[in-house]
Amino acid sequence: MIVLLVILALAVALLLWGLGVYNGLVKLRENGKNGWSQIDVQLKRRHDLIPNLVETAKGYVKHEKETLENITKARSQAMQAGSVKDAAQAEGNLGEALSKFYLVVENYPDLKANQNFLALQEELTSTENKIAFSRQAYNDQVLFFNNKIQMFPSNVIAGMFQFNTEDFFELENKSEREVPKIQF
Repeated sequence: MIVLLVILALAVALLLWGLGVYNGLVKLRENGKNGWSQIDVQLKRRHDLIPNLVETAKGYVKHEKETLENITKARSQAMQAGSVKDAAQAEGNLGEALSKFYLVVENYPDLKANQNFLALQEELTSTENKIAFSRQAYNDQVLFFNNKIQMFPSNVIAGMFQFNTEDFFELENKSEREVPKIQF
């Protein structure tokens, strides 16, 4: 009788442990989804600001049609990205197009002094900072989740319920990892 009670107690303890691990995995997965939605909100804001920035610049940089078209194309691709990996690559391409655009802007002092352009540029810079913060928060959540589903003993429950690792939101463009060169 005592052996049966001990076995029953162990079974209940194992069941409660399994439920706790499962619920913890679900919570971590949902935290990752929430982190991605925060990035998505900031990316949408970025995508909404870019056409206004391009329109403001069009009157000044008439000879730079290709640069403006590249931004528009990169923005469109970024908006259509489906997975985290695709979004990271598309956003890297958009960032590169914007960098080239800002280099072109340097040649147009009137545009650099335009109040609308300056306000949009400041908003875009603020949004870029929010994106960077959101990326970091998302990647932290993905790290916690991926660690949990790969480490024993929670990997047993993760395997039973087919929890899969999530992708980090990493820079695809190697040039974005380089330290900028500042010349005076």
